[in-house]
Amino acid sequence: MTDLKTILNILQHNEEIAHRFFEIEKRILRVLNFTDLFEVLLAEIRRQFKVPYAWLTLVDNSEIEQFIRTLEISDQLRAQLNIVSRTAFEDLVGTSMTPLLVNQGLKSYVCLLPRGKKHAVKSMAIAPISLDGKIIGSLNQADISQRRFQPGIDTSLLEQLAVKVSLCLSNVTAHEKLRFMAYHDPLTGLLNRRVMESVLIREFDRYRRYPNNLSVVFLDLDHFKHVNDVYGHDRGDELLRYVAQGLLKMSRTTDVVSRYAGDEFVIILPQTTKDSASQLMRRVCDDFSQRPLTLKGLSIPVSISFGIAAADENGVVDPASLVKKADEKLYEAKKLKKTPLPHLGSAQHK
Repeated sequence: MTDLKTILNILQHNEEIAHRFFEIEKRILRVLNFTDLFEVLLAEIRRQFKVPYAWLTLVDNSEIEQFIRTLEISDQLRAQLNIVSRTAFEDLVGTSMTPLLVNQGLKSYVCLLPRGKKHAVKSMAIAPISLDGKIIGSLNQADISQRRFQPGIDTSLLEQLAVKVSLCLSNVTAHEKLRFMAYHDPLTGLLNRRVMESVLIREFDRYRRYPNNLSVVFLDLDHFKHVNDVYGHDRGDELLRYVAQGLLKMSRTTDVVSRYAGDEFVIILPQTTKDSASQLMRRVCDDFSQRPLTLKGLSIPVSISFGIAAADENGVVDPASLVKKADEKLYEAKKLKKTPLPHLGSAQHK
């Protein structure tokens, strides 16, 4: 009788565990963006299983990790995403999709642990997740109890959850790509012209309602056609991407950097005077002049020209006239600059 009761208790316990996994799967299958997927997944794991720590480890430079870099995510969620190199990940977890349970030698797993919680963890469950058949990280849980995730415990339901998460990642990635393409320039990853114009309408309206400073920079690359003629359009594309990343790096989080057309870029600078915008662009020009684009031993100099317009200038009456004024200033700057053609080598480098 005792044995039967024990068996029934075990079956009931297993049924409860399976139901909790099902509840998590049901929640995440409805999500279509990365931020909500990760937040819902980790919150549900902590809630359903009363586990103190749940987080994701992503392999550096994997498709998912690269996407995450482009997203605006909360500090709370960012603290639950841990990035490691593929080598470090595979050395610890291997290349199998089978979950790993550890409660000994946790010092070896420091790079996988959630930030700020390294000393409280006594056992871990690491369930690899994949995208299109390639492992891109793991779904992790940890507890202050050494017995919670001791080796030998059945991990089949955890493995099943990891498979469902992987399927969700595939769906969400496809959805996020479509959304990204709607708002971003496919070559540089910057906001596209349509989105820039919408943002500028919003910022100009804010400037009118709450009088403050607003400046716009219109810039392009000097002798970009010459770069394309000498090295080919592939290298020209590399140069555009290089400039785009440089502009993002040197801009504030409140600034809006966009690709306007061809080799033209527009930067919206809220709460920024024309003088402050000029100081920024001088730093940008100096930085590019000191850091040419290097491709397979070739050094391609980077030179830009720019025009700056402020919302309080004469003739600026709406967002379109603000951009037009900055474009006119760019045209004047290029006429005065008259930079000589850079020495780029011969066309054999195409």
